[in-house]
Amino acid sequence: MPRVAALLTCVVGLLDVVSALTPEWRTRLADLRALVPAAASRQAAAFTVVVGLLLMLLAAGLRRRKRRAWRAVVSLLGIGVVLHVAKGLDYDEAAMSAGLLAMLVLARGEFRAKGDPSTRWRALGAAVTLAALSICCGFLLFHLREHRIVGAHSWSAQLEQILLGLVGIPGPLHFSSDRFADLAERVLLTLGVVTIGVTGYLALRPPCPAPRLTEDDEIRVRDLLTRYGSADSLGYFVLRSDKSVIWSPSGKACVAYRVVNGVMLASGDPLGDREAWPGAISAFLREAANHAWTPAVIGCSEPAGLAWTRAGLTALEFGDEAVVDTAAFSLEGRSMRNVRQAVKRVERAGYTVCVRRVRDLDPAAIATVEAQARTWRGAETERGFSMALGRIGDPADGDCVLVLAYDSAPEATAVGADESTAHTGASVTGTSVTGAGASVAAAGATGAPPRLRALLHFVPWGADGLSLDAMIRDRDADNGLNEFLIVNTLRQAGDLGVRRVSLNFAFFRSALERGERLGAGPVIRCWRGLLMFMSRWFQIDSLYRFNAKFAPRWTPRFVCYPASAELPRIALAMLEAEAFLVWPRWRPRLRRTERE
Repeated sequence: MPRVAALLTCVVGLLDVVSALTPEWRTRLADLRALVPAAASRQAAAFTVVVGLLLMLLAAGLRRRKRRAWRAVVSLLGIGVVLHVAKGLDYDEAAMSAGLLAMLVLARGEFRAKGDPSTRWRALGAAVTLAALSICCGFLLFHLREHRIVGAHSWSAQLEQILLGLVGIPGPLHFSSDRFADLAERVLLTLGVVTIGVTGYLALRPPCPAPRLTEDDEIRVRDLLTRYGSADSLGYFVLRSDKSVIWSPSGKACVAYRVVNGVMLASGDPLGDREAWPGAISAFLREAANHAWTPAVIGCSEPAGLAWTRAGLTALEFGDEAVVDTAAFSLEGRSMRNVRQAVKRVERAGYTVCVRRVRDLDPAAIATVEAQARTWRGAETERGFSMALGRIGDPADGDCVLVLAYDSAPEATAVGADESTAHTGASVTGTSVTGAGASVAAAGATGAPPRLRALLHFVPWGADGLSLDAMIRDRDADNGLNEFLIVNTLRQAGDLGVRRVSLNFAFFRSALERGERLGAGPVIRCWRGLLMFMSRWFQIDSLYRFNAKFAPRWTPRFVCYPASAELPRIALAMLEAEAFLVWPRWRPRLRRTERE
């Protein structure tokens, strides 16, 4: 019913616009003049154009079962019935509006969804949309009544006439009929007044900003991470500032989400006690239904996927997470030859590495790292949502780990005083440099000032794990620097009490792996070919091969969705949330860091 109602509303709105801009039946006009003055009927035609435009704009809200859209459409249809009669005794158009009005009243129970969060930035979108539609209506009016225009009337002259008419100023065109001139003036001025009025209302009304993680939510989430954070490597990313959380009735579990273009997109597993997962999932789906949002989940594990499927969604494997056991990792063997060579090459180039918890770095050092990371990024889009924290060095994230690479031994002031290093037990390693004191000696011997050339940022994965958040490097640095940083992180994991490290996520890894095997079928080869083509923009194949260098354990991750027909919409929402698809923005952007 919502889809049918939206389609019919759009059709009726379009017919209203066409009916108001085309000539009326002369016999009906003669009868109408006995009841309504000519000026009143022409103003009714102008109002009918506005009603038609608003109906077309509100059709999308009806399709999403929005209660506010239903109320507005019902009101406009009632007004439209009166206007059709007043502008030319158009009983047929009035009957159509009345029929749709009756249908919507009878189906009022279908439209119960709450309104979406709104901000003043919507005023700009409304202004652009209404202005564009007003210009289109002006061109349509002049096209349908072209014989009423006297002399040359180029497209530029018509556009000037329309733009001036929207603000009530006479334009360059001349008309053979005073009645049509009056009609054109009233239609354009009414459209201009409505455009300005709607824009002003949206700009001046109190905004209802999109929800964000509140201070109370953050405290409760950190408590759950302390108790259940080891269950999911993506659990810490719940603390990303542009996510909201919805809680189970018991408060023992929550689901992190963000609404993107009508898709309520959850990320990772529900956080908390697994026995409380069904309550959090039910609350999530109920919230989506209340707002007519499409529920979807990105990046959940197999146990969470089973929980979502029991709640009515469908699960689809869309990639694998690379997890390395630090105790079993070794550079020995033929399979690790490429990584071993890359690490040796970087070590011979004189690079050193510092692995530290954020809480062990002084604020000045963190500020320097943040500034350098922003410089390396430049104008490049910062990606991430499900597997990115969006910040580096926050004092509340003291358990996070920074891995810093220098092209010469870093001075003590870059990573903290010698005494601080000795107290915390952190180490700095390179080819033959170990400890902050040795680093200072090496720097003094060479005379070369240390330069930060690359960094990794890890978030905690429970008490004994790390999950990669950001991998950022100087584009002019030596190749193999990322491998060098990861290997040194794995080597020093024992000093940090870390037994497992989650690396990058590989999209559709199994398809890439099976598609290159001997004897692969035509379907899987075609699918792999498509993925290779998409890798030009999304780094699908390169990330898979980079992860595979470290011989990880592959853990499947899933997307959960309500129906196959919603997959294209969900895919676009996922691309936008992860910042692979970036639309022009009229609001300040959150700073994000990247986990590819």
